[in-house]
Amino acid sequence: MSVSFPPGFLWGTATAAYQIEGAVREGGRTPSIWDTFSHTPGKVENGDTGDVAVDHFHRRADDVRLMSGLGVNAYRFSVSWPRVQPTGRGPAVQRGLDFYRALVDDLLDHGITPVLTLYHWDLPQELETAGGWPERDTAHRFADYARIVADALGDRVERWTTLNEPWCSAFLGYASGVHAPGRTDPVASLRAAHHLNLGHGLAAQALRTALPARGQVSVSINPSAVRARSGTEADLDARRRIDALANRVFTDPMLHGTYPADLLVDTERLTDWSFVHGDDLTVIRHPLDSLGINYYSPTVVSGATDSDGAPERNDGHGGGAHSPWPGAEAVAFHRAPGDVTDMGWPVDPTGLHELLTRYSREAPGLPLVITENGAAYPDKPGADGTVHDPERIRYLHSHLSAVHRAMADGADVRGYFLWSLLDNFEWAYGYGKRFGAVYVDYDTQARIPKSSARWYGELARTGVLPDC
Repeated sequence: MSVSFPPGFLWGTATAAYQIEGAVREGGRTPSIWDTFSHTPGKVENGDTGDVAVDHFHRRADDVRLMSGLGVNAYRFSVSWPRVQPTGRGPAVQRGLDFYRALVDDLLDHGITPVLTLYHWDLPQELETAGGWPERDTAHRFADYARIVADALGDRVERWTTLNEPWCSAFLGYASGVHAPGRTDPVASLRAAHHLNLGHGLAAQALRTALPARGQVSVSINPSAVRARSGTEADLDARRRIDALANRVFTDPMLHGTYPADLLVDTERLTDWSFVHGDDLTVIRHPLDSLGINYYSPTVVSGATDSDGAPERNDGHGGGAHSPWPGAEAVAFHRAPGDVTDMGWPVDPTGLHELLTRYSREAPGLPLVITENGAAYPDKPGADGTVHDPERIRYLHSHLSAVHRAMADGADVRGYFLWSLLDNFEWAYGYGKRFGAVYVDYDTQARIPKSSARWYGELARTGVLPDC
């Protein structure tokens, strides 16, 4: 029996500014934390940087035509904060906004819905030098920036996302240091998590003020489907701890206006959370029009014992000497069974079903959108110049089947965005991991749609899940 999705479902692809744009010194743009991080020796594999990336800044029109040819009806992209507001303060640089004006116009001309993300990890370096996300002022600067972009594009863009994966910004950026800005201070990471939440709430307020009534406000989180390795008390407590740090530290304040009581206890040796002020939680709990879910694989944990030694940390987040889990450093992480992608991430679509049904119960009436889902594989052109990626097609088929099951189980899912449109700069992995539905030859910048791109395009055009 064929699997069909409802009319009006968003079928999109997604990218992030620093991963694709390049042109890092053009049009008044100044360095972001990722420019600084990638130019620091030893931080990114092979010394790769996003200086050129896949040159989307100059190939914008061709890339939009490519999307149109594939048949997708939506495109999720991020705005580069330092391209629009180079120091993170003061007026906008119109040349930077002009790039996004042209991009949005191109998308609309091709019948593609623009879905704009304000922050996908590229904090202006000057704000980081002033303290970054651990400082309260950064949240207010983010709200100012949100208002600038909304004033420029709100007449044409209806779908807005404040933050992408604040967990990564806070805990990979400030606790484990494997992402920019590369700091390893667990207290700073918790402060950053709160100020990212606050920045989300302030930016959402700014968007509501600046946008027409039809404007929709969302946030994209990367919740973990956390599973205990066994039913022991220690393993179940490990699951609780990681669920608080991976999920509830963001969803509880955003959806319910509170921080988890158990998280505050788990981290009390690090901080008293006095950086939470007055009506912060009221601001953070700004009404959303949808919740974005990014999903790649589940998380399996256990409680460490005294005889375990240093706990295993196979959490899929780059290893490193410092833990991204403040207050839960003794928790052990284990790879889930089954096939893995080129990232070493387990392929398990049941985690996506679990998260969609969880948040449909936790926030009834709030539509959900899968804002990222996809897989990296070691793709390369064959002798005939084509790029066949049957593993990715199987991955997408299984995960989209899970989405359909979640919808049948009552989850109100309104769209799916494949990560990613193009092979690109994969953060600390450089150019060694290919997530794109479209292959990019990094020497020539030639684009070659993979088999998965054509498979996904058929789905986008028909709404019927093709065979894999």
